[in-house]
Amino acid sequence: MPVSSIPLRLWLLPVLLFVLGAPLWLHRFEPAMFVAINHLCAPVAATVWTGLSLLGNAWAVLGVTAPLLVLAPRLMWAWLCAAPFAVVFARVGKGLIESPRPAALVDNDQIRIVGETLHNVSMPSGHTLTAFAVASAIYFSLPQQGRKRHLWLFVLAAGTGLSRIAVGAHWPGDVVVGLSLGLLAGMLGTRLLARMDTKHLQPTAWSLRLVALLVAVSAYFLATEAQDFDENQPLQYALVLVVLASLWRFVQQNRAAQTSSLSNR
Repeated sequence: MPVSSIPLRLWLLPVLLFVLGAPLWLHRFEPAMFVAINHLCAPVAATVWTGLSLLGNAWAVLGVTAPLLVLAPRLMWAWLCAAPFAVVFARVGKGLIESPRPAALVDNDQIRIVGETLHNVSMPSGHTLTAFAVASAIYFSLPQQGRKRHLWLFVLAAGTGLSRIAVGAHWPGDVVVGLSLGLLAGMLGTRLLARMDTKHLQPTAWSLRLVALLVAVSAYFLATEAQDFDENQPLQYALVLVVLASLWRFVQQNRAAQTSSLSNR
């Protein structure tokens, strides 16, 4: 499967960001920095931050990227290949590091907390990690020529990271570590994608049909359960419509492919 190569200097970027962010994840400037950023974000409506956080939720990401099943299955596979790395990085980090959340150390009356008040398992920010894994996997799977036009993917991912501070869920250091690990997960995902057979891009492939089934499952959870915040439910219902429309078009693609195959026999 053709995937554009990633220059060596870009492979060093996650490490560089991790090292440069050391003063943050070592909490040299906390809690003052967290409080300052949380206060700066407070004038913005909570629904903006909860909506951005949704981009780091796995079920929501499936909903947002559902159209790729039809329009660009290779890009769908790109972030799905990055997902296992993201899960491992997040689970290992949260399992090994017992880091208290801001609400456990900062007077809750002095900060803005949206949704459930969380107290532990802070490092790294899983939502930020997920958002950057998806953004980097898709970005580096695009043709190198014209790729820069899609830097907005990282802007959205950065918005997800900022939202985790805005809702009172994570320290800036958690976000920086999530960012660096997410970039690495996405880049590793592109390497895994390069080893996949192109047959998995066909709408009739059993593997892509399994992905479609997973997307359908996401519609169920988006329709029946609030993902992270109650404020997100209107967005979730909109994503359900996106999923249903994408699945309908995917079924049509399958029928067309099967009809064409029969006619060529």
